[in-house]
Formats: sequence, C-alpha cells, structure tokens
Amino acid sequence: MIQTVIFDMDGVIVDTEPVHRYAYFQHFEELNIAVPEEMYTSFTGFSTRNVFQKLKDHFLLEREVEDLIQRKRSIFNDAFDTKEDLELLEGVENLIKDFHQNGMQLIVASSASKVTIERVFTRFGLHQYFSHIVSGEDFPKSKPHPAIFEHAVSLSIASKENCIVIEDSTNGVIAAKAAGILCVGYHSIHSKDQDLTLADVVVSHFDELNFEKVSQY
Repeated sequence: MIQTVIFDMDGVIVDTEPVHRYAYFQHFEELNIAVPEEMYTSFTGFSTRNVFQKLKDHFLLEREVEDLIQRKRSIFNDAFDTKEDLELLEGVENLIKDFHQNGMQLIVASSASKVTIERVFTRFGLHQYFSHIVSGEDFPKSKPHPAIFEHAVSLSIASKENCIVIEDSTNGVIAAKAAGILCVGYHSIHSKDQDLTLADVVVSHFDELNFEKVSQY
C-alpha cells in the first residue's frame, strides 16, 4: 500500500518552465551563445548548476559556473515576480489535498533550487501539505541520476515499496526507476517532448488519480 507520494515540482505542481525558458534564453543572448532547441530540451530535469556546467564545457565559457547561475536566477526571479498568469497545474491542488486529508505523506523532490521551491510553495500555500522539501541543488548529479529520489525515500515514513513518484520528464522517470520506485508519468501539454514509456502508469490529467486509486498501487 502506498503511504508516501514524492512529487516533482516543475511541470507537475506548477509550470514555471516558460519563466525558466525566458530566463535561460535571455542569459544565452547576453553570453552570445546559440543553444539549439534539442540541446535545451535535453536539460529537462537538470539542476541549474548542471545545465551551466554542460554549457561551460560545450561553449568554452570563461565565466565561472557560480556567476552564470546567479545571473540566470536574477533574471528568473524578476520574471517570476511579474508573471501574473503563473498557476498550479489543473487538478493538482485537489489531488494534494485529497492525499493529505487521507494521511498520505507528501514529499517534493525537485531539480529546482531551494529559493525557487520556496517561492512557489509560499505563493500557493503548499508548505502545510508537505513533510519535506528536497532540492536538486544539494546533489552533484541531476536526474536521471537517482540520488534525489533515493534521498527522498530515506525521509519517507514507509519503505521504498510503499512510495510512489509523480514525474513529467524523461530524466525524472528514469531517475525514479533507477531508484527502484514506482512511478506515475504525468503526460501534459507541457511534457509533449518527454518520453514517459518507462513509467509504471501514465496519466494525462490529475483527475485520473486519487487517494483510493494510488494507495492500492
């Protein structure tokens, strides 16, 4: 019986991807580098640090990774504060409340920085539902490496067999399965370029999930 649900954040709880995309490409323009769409898509699920480590190596950038990270976050934060149409993904708030009211432990395990997770959770009042927040910035390797989910499971009230991950990205699903955790792939308009075939279950809307159904996985 599932007792702990581990949520990814970007693309599962909230879609901040357009804001990230804006910030990244504004920064790429400043750096005078042309990042192809295929390369950018391959970064889905990466921490900001890992993205810039890859870009620094690929484009032989002279600036330090830490400086690149801070500049991108500055652009992102400015955009985040002014973007009024940022909303939780349809149906996810009801699902979170349903899980929480029925005694499920909820953990977020996101590649996003602690600052970004905090901004989202504060803006939408999500702290009350989640027992732990795990940020990808605390791990040297990003998804598809399983470290972030292995750590999330270590915080669970249940054994790994009684945990489930909800993910929307190829790298996230691979990471969950590499960690040996049951995985629900969330296939939305925002994840149309992502391959979720390794997921144990794939849904296209959160109304396909509820406490009763998930607890029996």
